[in-house]
Amino acid sequence: MTNKKQNVLVAGANGTTGRIIIELLKSSDLYNPIAMVRDQEQKDYFEKENVLVVLADLEQDLKDAVINVDKVIFAAGSQGENVIGVDQEGAKRLIDASKNAGIRKFVMLSAMGADDPSVSDTLEDYLKAKQNADNYLKSSGLNYTIVRPGSLTDEEGTGKIQLEEKINNEGSISRADVAQTLVDVLNDIAKHNQVFEILAGETPIEKAVNQQ
Repeated sequence: MTNKKQNVLVAGANGTTGRIIIELLKSSDLYNPIAMVRDQEQKDYFEKENVLVVLADLEQDLKDAVINVDKVIFAAGSQGENVIGVDQEGAKRLIDASKNAGIRKFVMLSAMGADDPSVSDTLEDYLKAKQNADNYLKSSGLNYTIVRPGSLTDEEGTGKIQLEEKINNEGSISRADVAQTLVDVLNDIAKHNQVFEILAGETPIEKAVNQQ
């Protein structure tokens, strides 16, 4: 008897972190990635990589994007250009579509500081948008995990992190380790309905996300 792989929709698949997530899912024995992208050029790229693709816009209706999807990773972002439309309302729109479709788990890439946006003068609007999206997910009734990393770097992943509900110092973490964390919390028991922060650290990711 073979276990069918779960289909995982990745919103923000064409971003730097999103592409790493897609590669991790591709090499997984548990999951099939579905790249959610906005334009034909991005669609062509992923199809050449033999990845299933759905064309969808976070500012439009998303009910078709979640057809035959088991779980969702929200890794989309507007890079500060449209924090309300994409980072906040786009996330809410995908949460609603996921709830209506009976999605089994929704994994949200958030940010350290989203619990208190006033900590940053320059990023307050962004962090407020992330906070609103996170709170919407928490109250949605969906099974969720919300991951809040520190500053993202393009360094190679170490496979190790520091994970706490609240980390009281600033720091950074590689996109590769963030991506691995998002994939590792897709399972049904890892940090179920929890919010946590991560930085570069010394604990293997799989162990960190499965500690209760």
